[in-house]
Amino acid sequence: MARRTVKRWSQQVTERSDALDLDSGVFSREDPRSIARSLKRSADRSKRRKSDPFRSAMSMLNFYINRAGKNLSKTSRTRLEAAKDELRELYHRNRRQAA
Repeated sequence: MARRTVKRWSQQVTERSDALDLDSGVFSREDPRSIARSLKRSADRSKRRKSDPFRSAMSMLNFYINRAGKNLSKTSRTRLEAAKDELRELYHRNRRQAA
């Protein structure tokens, strides 16, 4: 039986995103603020993104969280969710309140 190669398209998106040039290992950093600052810097510098910098940065963070799914540890998920809040703060965006 032929061996099937594993295609990790989500890893390729993270590494070769057309919208953002991410720092290496940005999602594995320990400090949520450091993750948010790196994403903000990448989004602000990008000339290829299709939406505003905040949406591009938040989209990449959500993409990473969603693709990791069940394989993401609870501490990592908590850290990345905290990075979302930091990103909102850096862009002076308030979290929407539930109605």
